[in-house]
Amino acid sequence: SASMVGPGGSGCQFAPAKGTHPVPLFVLQVVVFEFENFRGKKVELSAECKDVIEKGCEKVGSIIVESGPWVAFECQAFGGEQFVLEKGEYPRWSTWTNSQTNNCLLSFRPLRVDSADHKLHLFENPGYAGRKMEIVDDDVPSMWVHGFQDRVASAKALNGTWVGYMFPGYRGRQYIFEHGDYKHWNDWGATVPQIQSVRRVRDMQWHKRGYYIKVLKYFIC
Repeated sequence: SASMVGPGGSGCQFAPAKGTHPVPLFVLQVVVFEFENFRGKKVELSAECKDVIEKGCEKVGSIIVESGPWVAFECQAFGGEQFVLEKGEYPRWSTWTNSQTNNCLLSFRPLRVDSADHKLHLFENPGYAGRKMEIVDDDVPSMWVHGFQDRVASAKALNGTWVGYMFPGYRGRQYIFEHGDYKHWNDWGATVPQIQSVRRVRDMQWHKRGYYIKVLKYFIC
């Protein structure tokens, strides 16, 4: 659901750490392959990996997520562009991204999904100011459809884990929102305050219907 309340040396962008990432209660596993179509050297991961090159894998051409979800990063030490990897097979780089900007993955970590319920607040300005959109237990393929512009400069992930996209239809750069507060778009690893679609990251056993809370409210600057 969404509610609006009116008036983001290597060139990698790093999102500030939001505390340590808790160990999941069950084993998460991802297998990365050097070449497309699950060929070449294989590396199995069941915990965060800051650099797959140190594991002997010079590049990542395909991926199998046996249990997840995971988030992969363009750079070592969880920097650069982010890619959500849910359970399934990814035979080539175009299957885990449509941003068309790079095909490099160097670090991985399990993605924390700590709730079946989902609630996300998005704000027009840094510091939780300006127009606000509340999303509850639903995916939003286009913010514009619900009267919210593409400028998102701060956010609060109150429940669940989310992924935001720069463009409608879940396209473009991806940004992870785990439970916590994000006072500025740099906090989720973005260089510009732009998000136009957002969806839940969830276990497929959760199929709760979403709803939109339509509220119009104006803040005085």
